[in-house]
Amino acid sequence: MLTEQQLNAQLKHTLDKTNLGIGRKYEGKVRDNYTVGDRRIIVTTDRISAFDRVLCSLPFKGQVLNQTAAFWFGKTAHIIDNHLISVPDPNVIVAKECQLIPVEMVVRGYLTGVTTTSAWYHYERGVRDFCGNRLPEGMKKNQGFEKPIITPSTKAEKGSHDESVSREDILGRGLVDEKLYSQMEEAALALYHFGNEHVAKNNLILVDTKYEFGLLRGKLVLIDEAHTPDSSRFWVRDTYEQKFAKGEEPDKLDKEFVRQYLAKLGFVGEG
Repeated sequence: MLTEQQLNAQLKHTLDKTNLGIGRKYEGKVRDNYTVGDRRIIVTTDRISAFDRVLCSLPFKGQVLNQTAAFWFGKTAHIIDNHLISVPDPNVIVAKECQLIPVEMVVRGYLTGVTTTSAWYHYERGVRDFCGNRLPEGMKKNQGFEKPIITPSTKAEKGSHDESVSREDILGRGLVDEKLYSQMEEAALALYHFGNEHVAKNNLILVDTKYEFGLLRGKLVLIDEAHTPDSSRFWVRDTYEQKFAKGEEPDKLDKEFVRQYLAKLGFVGEG
């Protein structure tokens, strides 16, 4: 494991931008994408974002995200195909170019979060029908749901905010048809259950996560990332119950502590 001193020494050497000079470039909040024919080269930079704003860059963050995503693409290929072809560099994957589906499938096992799209944010403000899910009265922050719920969101452009929506909203807007949505829903739940069972072996809880999908020759495939510290919340399993009983925040291994720190400062991405 890297020491704090080693990490500090790399602060001036982060990967915060790329310019490969090939194909058509699209720069996301964290990933730089280069489309060349039927291939997409995805470079995961060290940029860190929160509340839909890029904040700074952190040493090795891109490598952690990229290699974690590649690991999960391999582990979940029996559930659904994905776009991964190869990993030629710790920060790079070569993927199949897919038609992006403009809906993110968010699976939540617990009532938590500080972002304006999180379940707890809305529940705390009296919302009991969240993205088509009826939430019971009397729940506490970080409490588990009886069974995981799906709270889809629109896929926002860089600099814009995702919008939490219901299944009915998605179908009503014509973003996807009912058959495709059902396939996405089934795949998302299967991926979540598999992921949670797998991380439990390492004393973790997969609290919630998001999945993005695309179409490749008409077939649904998993794209972007899977079960990374950016796209998911992870809690330490063996301390969760005790922390929850005391009303304390769980021990975390994800990006949530960054969001919570910013929220305490009054920054939630509005400006």
